[in-house]
Amino acid sequence: MIDGFERTMINCGEVNLSVHRAGQGTPLILLHGFPQNHRTWAKVAPEFAAHFDTIIPDLRGYGDSDAPTDNLENTTYSKRRMAADLVGMMDRLGLDRAHILGHDRGARVAYRFALDHPDRIDRLGIIEIMPTGDYWRAWTADLAMKSYHWTFLAQPAPLPERMIGADPDAYLEWTLRHWTMARSLACFPPESMADYRRQMADPARLHAMCADYRAGAGIDRQIDDSDRAAGARIGAPLAFLWSEHGFPAKAGDPLGIWNKWAVDVTGQSCQAGHFVMEENPAAVTSVFLPHFMTR
Repeated sequence: MIDGFERTMINCGEVNLSVHRAGQGTPLILLHGFPQNHRTWAKVAPEFAAHFDTIIPDLRGYGDSDAPTDNLENTTYSKRRMAADLVGMMDRLGLDRAHILGHDRGARVAYRFALDHPDRIDRLGIIEIMPTGDYWRAWTADLAMKSYHWTFLAQPAPLPERMIGADPDAYLEWTLRHWTMARSLACFPPESMADYRRQMADPARLHAMCADYRAGAGIDRQIDDSDRAAGARIGAPLAFLWSEHGFPAKAGDPLGIWNKWAVDVTGQSCQAGHFVMEENPAAVTSVFLPHFMTR
């Protein structure tokens, strides 16, 4: 649990999501990434909840949400279906529209939601990603080495599951440590680390996390490329925050890429590694509180 938040299970149609909620006002949905869950927002969630009805689900396959087995087409964990989970969640909560802020895999769900359900989103926030199709196209040898997990986790089951499952704590800690600017676990609260370890040690959730990346290498990339060819653009005002030591910074002009995908884009970089909410929470609140409070 995040201090001050209450947890409920919500039937969203295909899956039940574990949802954490606090605050009042305009709804704001926060979406986590890999290899984390709702706990990644622990340092900033109380400040958001002071201004918004703040809703933090565990994505399907993560945290305490349902973790269905992937299908042969690797579409069970497509960002389109994850975005549809959010629509089901909003319907059950009686919410017509919401702001959405996502980091890492959650940011991929967030921009897919904005493209697929433009009538359900007010303002969009993206942390530390480029669109999936563009990121694949940007790969160089250096970027491939830095982002090796994109191809490793996407390998057919059960290869990555067995390799990680042999020592899940070691894989988790290596990933978290090496994606921070300080190469340290110090920025992660002990409660968060305990929850991330529990999640990585669960075979069903480890399978789900790999399936998330299999979808990214397949159906998610295909849908992105189709939208790009059709000239689809995000209508919701988009604020983009990226780390000067993270993944988008190594891939060319990340703000320029987002300007091709959305009609109204603002953005800035900050000092952090990949895990901006834990490493530099002040940057997150200073960028996104004003963005979501703008009318």
